[in-house]
Amino acid sequence: MSAPVTLLHGWGLHGGIWDALRAALPEQEMHAPDLPGYGGRASIAPYSVEALADAIAPDLPEAGLLLGWSMGGMVALALAARHPGKVKALVLVATTPAYVNRAGWDKGLTPELLQGFAEGVQSDYRATLLRFLSLQARGGDAAREVIGRLRESVFARGEPSATVLAEGLELLRTVDLREQVKQVEAPTLVLHGGYDGLCLPEAAQWLAERLPRARLALQPKAAHAPFLSHPEWFVEELKGFLREHA
Repeated sequence: MSAPVTLLHGWGLHGGIWDALRAALPEQEMHAPDLPGYGGRASIAPYSVEALADAIAPDLPEAGLLLGWSMGGMVALALAARHPGKVKALVLVATTPAYVNRAGWDKGLTPELLQGFAEGVQSDYRATLLRFLSLQARGGDAAREVIGRLRESVFARGEPSATVLAEGLELLRTVDLREQVKQVEAPTLVLHGGYDGLCLPEAAQWLAERLPRARLALQPKAAHAPFLSHPEWFVEELKGFLREHA
């Protein structure tokens, strides 16, 4: 059996988002924990990518494969840099080192777009969360099906609090892992969609070029959730990487 795989979900969701992937690989040992603040799990303070990485690291099996999607990918990236012994191989799905544009970085979103979501969380966090999920499929194949899957999953383990959602958006506003990238020792597969409008493909290319041992696999017709829109492609890429590294 290959090394165990830990799957980290994105903002607003929970570990149940990986159920279809786990069903597609029944022979593979996989764990899909809820991030702090989701699925009934207690939150942490400060709610930073580094603190989340440190909170999750003790529960990871030694020398396993770590896969993270979106915000979970940022946590996975930070964890691989901070706790290299825990990560034999790394998969980053729809991930960026810096979510928002800033000095020297133009491969993210505008601060104003994220601010709009932050204000929406305060006024109607449920509607704002559903709107954010809809953006994850925009432009890609099977958009309606992907949006439906995300909306079916989002509240399956209870509703995250408005506070946790707001803290997650603040994490996305401030996160900048560009310096930590060079500290990642693990071989890395960067999986990304060509239509991703939340974590731009240019950011994935940047990661693949600067992570010491990385390669990029781009599904040109996928948006932000390629494991839902293009599951066969996603599983084959993951299985190949597992055979090679785990």
